Amino acid sequence: MNTSRKRLLKSFGPGIILAGAAIGGSHLFSSTTAGARFGFSLMSIILLTNILKYPFLLVGTRFTSSTGKSLLEGFKERNKLYLPIFLIVSLITGTLTIAAVSLLSGALLTNIPYLSNFKSVDLSIFILVLSGFLLLIGKYKALDRISKFLVTLLFLLTLFAVISLLMKGSINQDLNSSWINPEVSPWNVYKLGFLISLMGWMPCPVELCVWPSLWMFSRKKETKYTPTVSEAEFDFNLGYLITIITALFFLFLGAVTMYGTGEAMLGGSAFASNLIKLYTSSIGDWAKWIIIPSSFAAMFSTTLTCLDAYPRSVSSIQGLLTGKDQGRMESSFENNRFQVWMVIHIFSSLIALILAKSGGIGLKDFVFVAMTGSFLTAPIFAWMAMDTINSNLVPRKYHYGTFLNCLSWLGLLFLIIFSLLFVANKFFGLGAS
Repeated sequence: MNTSRKRLLKSFGPGIILAGAAIGGSHLFSSTTAGARFGFSLMSIILLTNILKYPFLLVGTRFTSSTGKSLLEGFKERNKLYLPIFLIVSLITGTLTIAAVSLLSGALLTNIPYLSNFKSVDLSIFILVLSGFLLLIGKYKALDRISKFLVTLLFLLTLFAVISLLMKGSINQDLNSSWINPEVSPWNVYKLGFLISLMGWMPCPVELCVWPSLWMFSRKKETKYTPTVSEAEFDFNLGYLITIITALFFLFLGAVTMYGTGEAMLGGSAFASNLIKLYTSSIGDWAKWIIIPSSFAAMFSTTLTCLDAYPRSVSSIQGLLTGKDQGRMESSFENNRFQVWMVIHIFSSLIALILAKSGGIGLKDFVFVAMTGSFLTAPIFAWMAMDTINSNLVPRKYHYGTFLNCLSWLGLLFLIIFSLLFVANKFFGLGAS
């Protein structure tokens, strides 16, 4: 193996882990439902959303690889309000997001015969505790290796399912016409709620731009290698490409197996059951041994990455705001503080799950709070990312060029309009059926 390839392999990690975080509910739930309800007509929206969010999510990788600082450090140096804003949103959305993805993971496990007698919430608690144990014991190395395995497994199994359907020739004429004229049109105000959910979570919320930046320091510590900007961005772009392709895979699977059936595929455990049916009805009963591990891989990788990234971000911000360190996990003190925050997130998420078990909080409640925080702050975080990458903190040759700057402004406009639509839909009833 030549030297350049060895260096490139050493840089692999943060971008793939981000893919593990992104390929979760937005792909399993939203993409599949988009295909089931509207055929191929929303493929353009999925692609457009991924393209418009790309320059913002790239910022963390480019900033850290070009400056040697975390994006959170850049936020602090650029504007004194940036860090507190990011901290508030992380604290509000972190616990509920972790609890929500754990609940979805538990719901998927109920489809395994030996686990079907357990309640999904009980399985969710087990998954959360297991994830915490793996991260507290294995630290970044465990996150890196498990995420790479799960993302690879998910991608290959989903690809296999797509190829199986293509070989069966399952695309009928009605589905072919859905590109232009679907049986149920998504282009009306009553579908606004679903479109908002699809675009908001696809491929992930904008604030995740910070996560690869922080993981890069742990990757550097593990490999003893500092990647160049091009190597770091190759890792990010590969992970981002995987998220886009996987989203299209699930859109295809939903369209081919469920289009025109009228099945809603909404709700926690009902969604999991319908997802299994999606495969078995068109490929065969044996396909459940494809979809169960692949879908669980998606949600378990999301649970792991969220449980690592939220406390990692909060811990880093604490170090930066108090002036004790730079929040790069370079000392035992920083790592101990990070683990304390992880334990806090585990216990707070457990409390949320216990409340869900008692009937006090439902999955929709978790998702709604997380959605509100992420969706309404998306334009703010997008501006923070744009402002920081094009500032004097970054060497001029790594500033965004004409293309990425134009894409950033278009993306910012998209996110502003999207946030206004979210407010109109959720708080003023626009598009409510």
